Amino acid sequence: MKLPSDMDTPIEYEAKIRQSPEFALRELSEHFDYNNAVWRTLQRLAKALDEANIPYMLVGAMALNQHGYERATTDVNLIMTAGGLAQFREQFLGRGYRPQFDGAQKTFRDTDTQVRIEVIVSGGYPGDDKPKPVSFPDPSEAILLKNVRVVSLEKLIELKLASGLSAAHRLKDLADTQEMIRALNLPLEFASKLDSSVHDEYVRLWHTINDAADPYDEEAQMKRAKRD
Repeated sequence: MKLPSDMDTPIEYEAKIRQSPEFALRELSEHFDYNNAVWRTLQRLAKALDEANIPYMLVGAMALNQHGYERATTDVNLIMTAGGLAQFREQFLGRGYRPQFDGAQKTFRDTDTQVRIEVIVSGGYPGDDKPKPVSFPDPSEAILLKNVRVVSLEKLIELKLASGLSAAHRLKDLADTQEMIRALNLPLEFASKLDSSVHDEYVRLWHTINDAADPYDEEAQMKRAKRD
């Protein structure tokens, strides 16, 4: 039997996903209709931040979706300045948002959807958090996509590559880049838009996809034949 305090504790979104296959399937379906809990959390948060004049920039898996590479996720990741984060905490904690845990400074929950929100402070470094040529940009550099302020595709790929190259636990960022190249049909020349520190890795991933196409992928084989 649950204690009263347990009954009052909200179930976090990803826990509900794990506990209920039916809920997970419904959320997955609604994700691709842009209407599940994560999308609602993002839309509500973006509107609130704009109204409060708090600069932000969407990154992470939801930014991939905004750029056309659809991937399900259970959280929302934003870049803010240190001042913007302080303003968010002052204005919104206890008013629709709560800390992820006691003492949390940069991770929060939407109190309606229980979706996790992670804030990254601009100026930090992706992956191992050590200084490198690629850093988290100022949110003023965001572009507007579908009424949300989003990291540019070039900067998103730079961040993914820098992260995956510097931290073994972030190898999925290299996989994300590879899938973006494939899904968005990005050209080899896209590498020229990237910082030199990640240029060669983009080229390597591009050739991995385009020079060693799946022999069972007819479309990929046709594209390769036309290129050759």
